[in-house]
Amino acid sequence: MRLSYKWLGEYVDLSGITPEELAEKMTTAGLEVEGIEPLASATNLVIGEVLECEDIPDTHLHSTRTRVGVNPEDINEIVCGAPNCRRGLKVIVALPGAKLPGGTITPKPVRGYTSNGMLCSLNELGVDKKYLRQEQLDGIEELPADAPVGETDVLGYLGLDDTILDVSLTPNRADCSAMWNMAKEVGAILHREVKWPDYEGKADVGEETSFRVSSETENCPVFYGKVVNHVKVGPSPKWMTDYLHAAGINSINNVVDISNFVMLETGQPLHFYDLSKLPAHEITVVDDRELKMTALDGVEFEIQKGDLLITTGGEATGIAGVMGGEESMIDENTTSIFIEAASFNHASIRRTSIRLNLITEAAQRFTKGLEPLSMAKAVDRSVQLLSEYADASGFEKTVIAGDNSYEPRIVKETLTHCNELLGTSFTMDQVKEVLEWLDFRPEVNGDEITCHIPSYRTDIERPADIDEEIIRLIGFDSLEGTLPFMSATVGRLSPAQSVRRTLREILRSYGLHEIVTYTLVSQDYIDNAYQPAGTPVALAMPMSEARKYIRTSLINSVLECVQYNEAHQSGDACLFEISKVYGEGVEQERLAIVLDGNVMEDRLHNIHVPGDFYAMKSIAETLLAKLGFAAGRVRIMENRTDTEHFHPYRSAELWLDKYRLGVFGEVHPAYAEKFDLKRVVYAELTIDPLFETKPGKLRFEAIDRYPSVSRDIALVVASDITAGQILEVIKKSGRKLVRSTEVFDVYEGEHVAEGYKSVALRIVYQAADHTLKDEEITEIHNFILENLRKKVKAELRA
Repeated sequence: MRLSYKWLGEYVDLSGITPEELAEKMTTAGLEVEGIEPLASATNLVIGEVLECEDIPDTHLHSTRTRVGVNPEDINEIVCGAPNCRRGLKVIVALPGAKLPGGTITPKPVRGYTSNGMLCSLNELGVDKKYLRQEQLDGIEELPADAPVGETDVLGYLGLDDTILDVSLTPNRADCSAMWNMAKEVGAILHREVKWPDYEGKADVGEETSFRVSSETENCPVFYGKVVNHVKVGPSPKWMTDYLHAAGINSINNVVDISNFVMLETGQPLHFYDLSKLPAHEITVVDDRELKMTALDGVEFEIQKGDLLITTGGEATGIAGVMGGEESMIDENTTSIFIEAASFNHASIRRTSIRLNLITEAAQRFTKGLEPLSMAKAVDRSVQLLSEYADASGFEKTVIAGDNSYEPRIVKETLTHCNELLGTSFTMDQVKEVLEWLDFRPEVNGDEITCHIPSYRTDIERPADIDEEIIRLIGFDSLEGTLPFMSATVGRLSPAQSVRRTLREILRSYGLHEIVTYTLVSQDYIDNAYQPAGTPVALAMPMSEARKYIRTSLINSVLECVQYNEAHQSGDACLFEISKVYGEGVEQERLAIVLDGNVMEDRLHNIHVPGDFYAMKSIAETLLAKLGFAAGRVRIMENRTDTEHFHPYRSAELWLDKYRLGVFGEVHPAYAEKFDLKRVVYAELTIDPLFETKPGKLRFEAIDRYPSVSRDIALVVASDITAGQILEVIKKSGRKLVRSTEVFDVYEGEHVAEGYKSVALRIVYQAADHTLKDEEITEIHNFILENLRKKVKAELRA
């Protein structure tokens, strides 16, 4: 929030308090001031008059004689390059020694002409360009003809002798976005009286009206309207223009400026309509239309169902709470107006403003929430200012749609509970004084304090809120320092933390990089989720349509990250992420791994390990092994659950005991193409079972003392027989003598019948307590071959 120090002084006495001191006190009280900047910064200025102006040959420069004082002899020769410099112009003169944002002014010759000063534009005094017209940027500032020559308080004359405090408001203090409420806050901090304008009841005037207002949606519970039959559109008073500029709002005309000024004062957004452009003499708020309309900025917007719309005679005339329509805007020909002050649902306004990319001042205020009485305050103040500065007359009675009743809130607290909660020893007098400065009208009954909360303090709901107000205004430095009392414990990781750390260490050892991607995703990512955790959870007020849902799977976020890395030519992208996914009432923790390119590459030694299905399989098996899960508990099975995201013949399911952890393998080419990717290998595994399943106990085994014997065999089996099935038969048939089995070749083609394949294996035999004899090996070897013939119809290849 841009807070004008000068404007604030209209409501609360700031004498003896510098902007810097005020900023420090506000920050200490919880209203953090992030920056302090003057509207303009310049010294040694004076108002002058150009007496003579001659062009300097072959240049764009002018040689001037400028009067800078009340005496006739107070004349300086100054060279100026502005195109609008001319005789008789009243100007801002920076005298020699003046310090401007661009440097210090010194006398110096220019093209042989003497220049004792500079004729200035407002931008050269430090005024932000966005508040200046193009002609002001192109030349020096042209002052009114009655500007007093010799006046040295130039910034004061221009209304630029102000300092802006950039205040960061917390979400619960939306009330402080109104100048009146901010003045109350500052008054409480400084212990100084606050005076608001005498506005109450100013709108309680007018004849009977035929104008009607109504709302057909619960998202507009209250709507105030008032007809003003006669107004005079013209320039705004200078003080109002200055305060609007200080707040970052450009002046348009007196009528429009009053609506903006009252919004800044009360916090209530207003909209003034040209009454002649509302021939139906009625306004209805709806949210069930689909149409296109042109707003005040001249841009056409597409309105959807759910967007609040202001209509008159069935035709749209404004986007409620965001921006008015072009058809009913006020211009120089306006002679009568209709005042709108309404309450709109904050979530609805936020959705509409974000979707239309119209983050207006009004939309931001509706989104943060308004006080219940702000509409009545704003209409009263509008009538008062329109009467004074727009010659308003011909008022009609205020019309109201909806329930505008207000029940003041009462919150009770006890001194004992307050001190116990805060760890303080405040007296009742201290507490009561703070609450009085806050206008809480405290009533003390023994140890109990009854507070009557002002309508604008919507953040005060419970006793703890009262305690917070007390401590922040008395000061946190009043808290006594104490050491915490706690028992000494030995820090250790929980089982889940230990599993996560192990996973990270293993994956980093493979050269993978950990990533963190957005938890919030779009509708498209929800619709194309892999094994979604449940019904997606939508945000009530999303930042944008691209961040509307809490994700139910990781695949799209991770592939988007790979796409980004490929687009920026970052090389091989081998990444992993451990994150939670959510559905309604469901929370899962998942591990995503993606291999794009080589897992390992050593060009010097010509080593390349591609990130393919087998690399991913090795990583997955290693992860489980390192966590203590024996190979016998891990199963790799055919992927029968997801062929939309994964290649149907180059992917598999990973099981641990009875738990299906997930699928790994090559991403389906059609799905990879959505992200402009080619061959990518991906795994998404639910790791919650790893937290719940007990790993095997570590057992000591002595180093083998007896030699092993290996035998190689080549089996011919049907093409649909998997290597896993063969290994399972060998494992069960080998009793305790088969130490390991390895598949080292798979062949299909010449010399092998169609529909069959050759699988070459190495079986290692070894006993733990003696050296195996040939007879023992042959017996068990033949037994294995016999079982292979029975179970998988395997034959030895000739």
